[in-house]
Amino acid sequence: MPRYLIKREIPGAGKMSPQELKGASQKSCAVLQHLGPDIQWVQSYVTGDTIHCVYVAPSEDLIRQHADQAGFPANEIMEVMAIIDPTTAE
Repeated sequence: MPRYLIKREIPGAGKMSPQELKGASQKSCAVLQHLGPDIQWVQSYVTGDTIHCVYVAPSEDLIRQHADQAGFPANEIMEVMAIIDPTTAE
């Protein structure tokens, strides 16, 4: 199944409190549960004004449905073509 990297531009994301991050996570999980088992949130990285999310889903359209229903922006959706890490060098 394809893996996607989603860039969500959210001003002040890096200053969100643990409670705010928990609330956003709960909202995301509730929408994912409604959309069904074909879409999975892997993890997210919070930076200054952006949250970068990794999802597994059959299509970009399903990623957009999640963003729309959760009320989160999906400013860029990029399909991951390969994953490399230090073990790739071996």
